[in-house]
Amino acid sequence: MKWNWTQAGWPQFTYDAAAIEPLERRFLLTSGEVIGAVRHVNDDDRNLLRIELLSDEAVKTSEIEGEMLDRLSIQSSLCGQLGLDANARPVRPQERGIAEMMIDIYDTWFAPLDHQTLFRWHRMLMMGNRHIGVIGGYRPHGDAMQIVSGHHDKPIIHFEAPPSRQVPGEMTSYVEWFNKSSPKGELSLPALIRAGIGHLYFESIHPFEDGNGRIGRALAEKSLAQNIGQPSLIALAYTIERDPKTYYDQLERHQRTLDVTEWLVYFAETILEAQQTTLKRVAFYIDKARFYDRFRGQFNERQEKVVACMFREGPAGFKGDLSAENYISIARTSRATATRDLHDLVEKGALTRTGLRRHTRYTLNLAAVKKTE
Repeated sequence: MKWNWTQAGWPQFTYDAAAIEPLERRFLLTSGEVIGAVRHVNDDDRNLLRIELLSDEAVKTSEIEGEMLDRLSIQSSLCGQLGLDANARPVRPQERGIAEMMIDIYDTWFAPLDHQTLFRWHRMLMMGNRHIGVIGGYRPHGDAMQIVSGHHDKPIIHFEAPPSRQVPGEMTSYVEWFNKSSPKGELSLPALIRAGIGHLYFESIHPFEDGNGRIGRALAEKSLAQNIGQPSLIALAYTIERDPKTYYDQLERHQRTLDVTEWLVYFAETILEAQQTTLKRVAFYIDKARFYDRFRGQFNERQEKVVACMFREGPAGFKGDLSAENYISIARTSRATATRDLHDLVEKGALTRTGLRRHTRYTLNLAAVKKTE
């Protein structure tokens, strides 16, 4: 079957706008909810919330590509770039680079897209990378750019992108399309349709030797921000990473056709799910701030360390909840001390306890914080 870029009509994608319209309405409605939720956070905490959300996206967009980064190192780098107090945690080049890109996306969401922006993001992403020939420029090599899997003697070709000689022209057309389809552009498109086409269109060109997935998702974020008039802060990569197989299957299927209705429905539903995830994370962050306000100065050093670790797990909490064994491992303490510390946290109302003996588990008591509002 022909790839989409080889077909007559490329890059004119076709779709059923009526199938997306109800999702567009939900997106705009929920965007207002997200904006309102963030406004409930005071200015100082809003910076910390932004760091939490941006670091989550940085980690997850990298994990989708199989790269594991340290979340706390990324947060340290984000703090430094935002002029906030940062710890002295070592930060590797790739963690500093992805953090710089996330800040750049956040700060320049309103600016028209150009080649230099894409090159700048690529330089940030490839910071410290010595394995590719061109950093901060489109791929120039003569070999076919293919997405493959399987054994080297029997490779499965999932997609083959346009040859490198076509990339500059393809990207000039892409940049022109991106800017014309913006809210103030002459061919303005609804938010979800624009973000969905923009992501698939970019991934189909695959203009860089590496980093295309991460930059493609960054473009979706920039597109959504322009349509709602401010950074979206939605957990797009965080949501995609939960089911990357479906994401890649959908991309592969729709890189063989110019009819992208099913892709747009999938991507729109993913964005809507990402919005709900962001709402939950904002609510969790507000509860976290209130929790620390209520219990400030009441925990010993071991308890502080374990509670902080529990909060880092996010709204889902510890898988299987916290056990005494978890506490011993995190706090590096004895069983007797762990038992006393956990009992004290339950007595103070910071944790709730369920189960008996070796099945006893502990969770953060955020309900108690909400009751004090």
